Amino acid sequence: MSKLLEVPVIDIARFRSGDEDDRRAVAREVDRACTDIGFLIIDGHGVDPALIERTRAVSREFFDLPEAEKRRVARPRVDVSRGYTGLEDESVARSRDASATQGDLNESLMIGPVDRPDEAYATAPAAGQHFAANIWPQRPAALQPVWTEYYRAMGDLAATIMRIFALALDLDEHYFDDKIDRHISRLRLRNYPAQAEAPKPGQIRAGAHSDYGSLTILCTEDKPGGLQVCNAAGEWVDVPIVPGTFIINIGDLMARWSNDRWVSTLHRVVNPPAGAGGAARRLSIVFFHNPNYDARIECLPNCAGDGEPPRYPPTTSGEHLRSMFVTTQNAAAGQQA
Repeated sequence: MSKLLEVPVIDIARFRSGDEDDRRAVAREVDRACTDIGFLIIDGHGVDPALIERTRAVSREFFDLPEAEKRRVARPRVDVSRGYTGLEDESVARSRDASATQGDLNESLMIGPVDRPDEAYATAPAAGQHFAANIWPQRPAALQPVWTEYYRAMGDLAATIMRIFALALDLDEHYFDDKIDRHISRLRLRNYPAQAEAPKPGQIRAGAHSDYGSLTILCTEDKPGGLQVCNAAGEWVDVPIVPGTFIINIGDLMARWSNDRWVSTLHRVVNPPAGAGGAARRLSIVFFHNPNYDARIECLPNCAGDGEPPRYPPTTSGEHLRSMFVTTQNAAAGQQA
């Protein structure tokens, strides 16, 4: 069977409410998407559309605030994934290419877990900054409760997807349950403003990169200048925007966990056409799902065998993420030197 070169749409309602045959059929479709292109679009997810719209609306209110007010909740440092990051302050491509010099043409606001586990777990040395306090803006007042509700909804959806993943990888459906019950995920809203001025040479909305964690759940808009993925043929292809769906991709951690059976695919957000004006403003709601910081990441059963030994030494989710943040931080420091 030839590889998928476009991102498929998969209805997971059959997994959520179907019989065993339906559930395994969904798992097979997901396995093929994760093996071939690392991206899929899910329908039938059960998330309330009104919650998505509330999240989008309150986030637009925040990004419409004066720059000085947004800076009051600025990200405190690189290893603390909380707070506001301004336009061109970040270059995600540096995680892959230390020579990437241009800042990305987006701004963002980010939070971490909204339900803190017991103090001994949250403050253990291995926890690092994964349960650092969230930094909430004073305005708009509705942002904290709406984002909290959305974060919890994404945690529930991620748990469902991880059960599909387990079946897709020939594991017990609940294999990942105890590895994600205290997850260290991040919710990040990215605002891609309309471009009143031409970008610098080589500068785009978000440079080519792969995500760090287990999976990403993206809700975005059908606006000019959008998401592209690099397929198995080395071609950049647009990810279609299907109303009422989420875009899912696996990250480096899941690729490592599966011994590279599944691919963590390079992707980027390109610029809109010149002259697109205000219609090109895009808001993306991104949930980066990451397992418990102490979840052991080693080659999964059925992902290695005679001629395909484990490719990576064991690590933990927290250590994997910390190493990725350090790599990015060092690359950024090299650019500033």
